[in-house]
Amino acid sequence: MHFSFRHLFSLSLLGLAQAAHHQVTVGNAGELKFVPEVVKARKHDTITYTFFAKNHSVAQSSFDKPCQPLDRAIFSGFVPNDSQDVASRTTFTITVQDDKPVWLYCSQPTGDHCQKGMVHAINPPETGNTIEAYKAKAKDAPKSTSPPGSLPNLGRREISVDVGKGGLLKFDPNNITEPVGTFVKFSFSPKNHSVVQSTFDKPCQFQDHGFSSGHIPTKDGTISPATFTIEVKDSKPIWFYCAQPNGNHCQSGMVGSINAPAQGTTLSAFVEKAKTAPAPSTMDASAPLGGVVLVNGQEIPSFDGNVLPSEFQFPHSPSATTGPPAAEQTLPAWGSPSIPEYFSSKAGGHNPAHWSWPESLSQSSASFLQTQLQLENLMTNLLWGAYLRLLPGGEWAGAYPPTIVEAIGTWAAQSVVAAGTTAQVMEKYSVRPFGACKWKLPLEGGGVNGFLEAWKGLSAVGMGMVLGASGEVAREDPFLVPVLVGQVGARSRAAGVVNMMRGRLAAVAPREVGLGVGLGWGWVLGRYVESCPGEVKVEGVEKGWEGVKVGEDGEKDGTRRVVVEYEGGGEHWVAWIGPWGELEYTKVKEGKKANMPKGWTGDVFVVVVDKEGLKLGEIQKHVVAGPEQVWL
Repeated sequence: MHFSFRHLFSLSLLGLAQAAHHQVTVGNAGELKFVPEVVKARKHDTITYTFFAKNHSVAQSSFDKPCQPLDRAIFSGFVPNDSQDVASRTTFTITVQDDKPVWLYCSQPTGDHCQKGMVHAINPPETGNTIEAYKAKAKDAPKSTSPPGSLPNLGRREISVDVGKGGLLKFDPNNITEPVGTFVKFSFSPKNHSVVQSTFDKPCQFQDHGFSSGHIPTKDGTISPATFTIEVKDSKPIWFYCAQPNGNHCQSGMVGSINAPAQGTTLSAFVEKAKTAPAPSTMDASAPLGGVVLVNGQEIPSFDGNVLPSEFQFPHSPSATTGPPAAEQTLPAWGSPSIPEYFSSKAGGHNPAHWSWPESLSQSSASFLQTQLQLENLMTNLLWGAYLRLLPGGEWAGAYPPTIVEAIGTWAAQSVVAAGTTAQVMEKYSVRPFGACKWKLPLEGGGVNGFLEAWKGLSAVGMGMVLGASGEVAREDPFLVPVLVGQVGARSRAAGVVNMMRGRLAAVAPREVGLGVGLGWGWVLGRYVESCPGEVKVEGVEKGWEGVKVGEDGEKDGTRRVVVEYEGGGEHWVAWIGPWGELEYTKVKEGKKANMPKGWTGDVFVVVVDKEGLKLGEIQKHVVAGPEQVWL
């Protein structure tokens, strides 16, 4: 068995690491203009919009209907600002998805901003549908409108708040009004401040399940490299304070609010209540909570207390990394046993330093290691591409809590280590990786749900292929077994987390399904391979299997049934491949319905075959459609 996967995303991720950042002003100097009016950008470039007086927005339209929003399109929300010369603290940043034209306008209806030429384009053509033609169309457009709900969409709206700037016991601004979906980023000045959530009735007292930055010590004359960011998740008022007890900062007026009412429980009323609050102020024993702390762009998931160490070293945290931020990292070269320090630190370990090398490696194990190397690199590219998109500023930012985002980054780093370990063995025994396949992965336009489904399937298939080969590897080359077991364990834990993210039991974690290398490769080939060199092949697998869809069909005579949808007809059976070596066959009956095995639960694989009673290793020669992972 010989096949190879391409390290396809190494170049695209390098492009992401070198992505350009563009700045556009909106309404500067009181002019109804975007400056620049046109941005030429590449895929993965970012564009940040800064806003001036009086109340502008960035909204997406089509070329043919300027001043009218597209469905599910880019929208910044309105950003009020009294100044024509000083930019609002609120910005809006988008990530360019491709090189197609994007048409944008200010949706402020008062004063007909769009119709008066306040339009903007990303990558417009030089001829035909030019920016000039778009502006001319806008002159005669109907009254401008904004997307329904008027909440930020397809971009990151962020407001910056200074904490203790100029030595003042003050948040600036301290009376924040922002829509749902906005990120509030706090930056810290000397000497030792915090941002902690309370209720209105109990200022200076930590609110259970609230947010807390922890104390951020800052040297005189500097601004801390640490920031703390929370997301506005609903329209309810949010109350916060500095919990520094030395000097009673909260009681001295260092408090703030988000979306406080204009009457009644106002910020001014909160300030007055804080003056008589009990001292000292309280804070949870751990930090950060309910938000993200970044130090020089790297997330710090835990302080091991509630005070950020003044000389913070990244290995201090379980998901720590060293070196430049993640977006500046590149994956190791294809087939390289070398693992950059960033990835080994993030993974929590390196490839083995000590091997009991035997004199030779069996041909079957060499062949399997080629398989394993390719599969690990495929999964690394999928995970790393998703992780970069999930980080603050990425196109999927905010889709998952920071702990889940960092878990995905750790899984990617663990795959880097696993691939490097496999390559280390191959290099020792002069086992050559073959040419590269061209991949089609659900990262570009597939969205975060597409990634999650792909990773769930690939992790299960990866475990299934290792388990299918483990018996022969154990007989021929037992020194490899501990490494393979460790890889299955890491993948299994990740798969359990993904199941819980999807609202299911973490059943896959203790219930890995031994699928076999041939069936696994057929599954991968049918889904993610666009093309492969001729030498990349698996014995008995010429092309990807036809897909099969499995749907519930109720119960009959006490037995649950499914409908299997696939091409073709004839006498067929469903092979049910379950954990711990379970294998059962049920007949495909009229209407392509089949009984489910009784008592089976959790994740299993389904394969439609043209013969029953086959052993697991024989199934790949009789596949009609599948395999498909299903949840029973």
